[in-house]
Amino acid sequence: MLADQTPEPGKGIQIYLIVSILAFAFVAAYLGWVFYSRREANQAIENRAAEKQRVQDQQTFEMMGGNRFDILGFYANPGTIAAGDRVSLCYSVSNAKSVKLEPEAEPVWPAFSRCVNASPRKTTKYTLTIEDGAGHTKSAVVEVKVR
Repeated sequence: MLADQTPEPGKGIQIYLIVSILAFAFVAAYLGWVFYSRREANQAIENRAAEKQRVQDQQTFEMMGGNRFDILGFYANPGTIAAGDRVSLCYSVSNAKSVKLEPEAEPVWPAFSRCVNASPRKTTKYTLTIEDGAGHTKSAVVEVKVR
């Protein structure tokens, strides 16, 4: 009786192909799900990082004066010197088209943070004047005392 049951020719290959195709489809579906879920997770991380960067950029923009036309700072370091010594005149401006320092020490230009050197022989008041594109001006004064 056992000898009567002979398999049909090619039946083993058909079963092998069907099982292989099903296995391949399962593996492909699993890998697709893994890559999709990782892509979604990475996209969420990138979105959070981009939002954090936007907040930091906005804070920096506001700290640097934003859209204001202003002298953010103007000071002398040190404020008192001996005759012949040098002093740093430091300034910070926002949205200025031009900058002028009187009496002139070194060339100046619009900058968020810049220092120029001066060597006054007597106590001197330095005036920093900025101008915007519309012709509006603002000024600040700092005094350097010479002993």
